[in-house]
Amino acid sequence: MAISKPMLSALRAMSQSGTDITKIYKFHRQFKNLTPIIVDANKCEVEDIDFFVKDHNVLLRKFIPKGVDIRGVLLFIHGGGWAVDSAQTYTTCCANLSIATEHIIISIDYRLAPEYKFPAGFEDCYAVAKELYSNGFFYNINPEEITLIGDSAGGNLAAAISLRARDEKLFQIPRQILIYPSVGYDYSVHSPFKSVIENGENYLLTRKKIEGYKELYMDSEEDIHNPYFAPLRAKDFSNQPKTLIITAEFCPLRDEGEYYGHLLEENGNSVEIHRITDAIHGYFSLPPSFKMVSKTYDIINEFLMK
Repeated sequence: MAISKPMLSALRAMSQSGTDITKIYKFHRQFKNLTPIIVDANKCEVEDIDFFVKDHNVLLRKFIPKGVDIRGVLLFIHGGGWAVDSAQTYTTCCANLSIATEHIIISIDYRLAPEYKFPAGFEDCYAVAKELYSNGFFYNINPEEITLIGDSAGGNLAAAISLRARDEKLFQIPRQILIYPSVGYDYSVHSPFKSVIENGENYLLTRKKIEGYKELYMDSEEDIHNPYFAPLRAKDFSNQPKTLIITAEFCPLRDEGEYYGHLLEENGNSVEIHRITDAIHGYFSLPPSFKMVSKTYDIINEFLMK
């Protein structure tokens, strides 16, 4: 079903409120923390684990589906512009995904900007991935059964982890799933991507908000040239994991995510790209009763079974 005119009007109104993320990110955090957490305890068990990285602790939230033969592990990195979400706010989303895929999910509660700028959150996620893929941190897990997954800013972090894992050759990632990932660096009116202009004003996540999130995350102007900050800056796209990229039709990040997939494919990697019709950025956190969410689960399951 296409976006109705009344819904489009509502989206336009909401999109224009609070556009300066650098000033109101704390309000966004408080708003997100009011989101109700809904987990069916009969279908999914939730457990928190402390993981120490150098001089601080990173909370890992583990989701275990009940009553099924567990098929593998999803190492999940949440979105939120590197600044406003958490493993807590993604609890319902991860529980639903765990049940739908029959996978254990390990969600990383990485440090947030602007209190912790790049590369702090990235270093947290990379450290967890390195431990999990190298040492079987949980239950002596076979690394071949672990899939790296992230949405939005989490997709950015997942793609960056895969690039660094290739560069440092310390561990290998067999599969990655990037859901409307932020992999670029230019969200001005001069962006080379059509979706930034077409979808950058009226669909909740505006290009100005993306610029604000990037400003909160960035530690210096040099970061914009770092492929671990903006994966499209990479000079080498070879030897990357088997990749599934899922984009949303009315998301400003749509075209850069798909372009990233094409670059991976052109450099010899196995890539699938799916665009979800009529969807906007952030739809993946909606309940599975939404058709676009259940369709996404189907795409993910087909990818995981190959």
